[in-house]
Amino acid sequence: MSRSSRPSSSSRRPHRHHIVAIVVPGMSPLEISVATEFLGIGRPELGQRWYRFTICTPDPGLVALEGGLTMYVEQGLDAARRADTIVIPGWCGRGKTPNPEVIAALQAADARGARMVSFCTGAFALAEAGVLEGRRATTHWHAAADFGRRFPSIDLDPDVLYIQDGNVWTAAGSAASIDCALALVRHDYGAEVANDLARDLVVPPHRQGGQAQFVAAPLPVDRGADPLAASLDWALERLDQPLTVTDLAEHAHLSPRQFSRRFRQATGTTPHQWLLAQRILLARRLLETTDLPVDRVADDAGFGSPAALRMHFQRSVRTSPLAYRRVFTQAAS
Repeated sequence: MSRSSRPSSSSRRPHRHHIVAIVVPGMSPLEISVATEFLGIGRPELGQRWYRFTICTPDPGLVALEGGLTMYVEQGLDAARRADTIVIPGWCGRGKTPNPEVIAALQAADARGARMVSFCTGAFALAEAGVLEGRRATTHWHAAADFGRRFPSIDLDPDVLYIQDGNVWTAAGSAASIDCALALVRHDYGAEVANDLARDLVVPPHRQGGQAQFVAAPLPVDRGADPLAASLDWALERLDQPLTVTDLAEHAHLSPRQFSRRFRQATGTTPHQWLLAQRILLARRLLETTDLPVDRVADDAGFGSPAALRMHFQRSVRTSPLAYRRVFTQAAS
């Protein structure tokens, strides 16, 4: 469209964040499905004008995926030129050199400031394009050794679900792409929308810590299989109180030692670490969705003082409570 034929600014529709996923032959269909399901399908019930979402490929037409599946992709890589976010949902196998056209598209998008996201082994494509140079990143643990040998200047952490380093996001294995996609929604639309989306798709809303993206929160206990679940629910309703391991053990009718042992078996962490992670998550939600002063947030989340909240928040989320709130205030506006 020529400049003269474009609609006037007063008649244009508000900009919708445009996400473009780049697929190539040999990719796993799971990560492509995650990108489409979580980021590409609008859900009016969430009360939000959802992303624009496009799938593109170097050679439009039929694209053969792993497992004998084939998908038809209409758009070529020109679509990436208009993207606000580029997603690389996995890659076509370790040891394979990314298509030069894909590398050029990633470099161009990164140069103009687009948000760059990789799922699973998609980190290899971002690394080949130089997007991850000098950054923290993650990929599937099984590919970590190969990744480290090929890209020694990248600060690889294979022990996390996903990492945000500025405008570059990398997720670990296939299922971790779900965590990363939800985190993107949380970043763009806030905690309430992300939680509603997780509930709609029947997945845990949180399996990680703050913006540093360390795995600070454990996997939830299977509520149908472990009697500790009732005690955890009881604790979640009382995070503003000074709970101790003894309190939790008494509620579960166990000794503190028995409770701690069974708790670690069920969650992979200690009761103290779990409580701290839940308090951080509650503080984040209050900072995102309310205008309560920081001292009130500290009280409601059970930290006791603003100083304690700031200390633990900085360690977990790698930013201050006020700076964190500003990010979500700006995103909402």
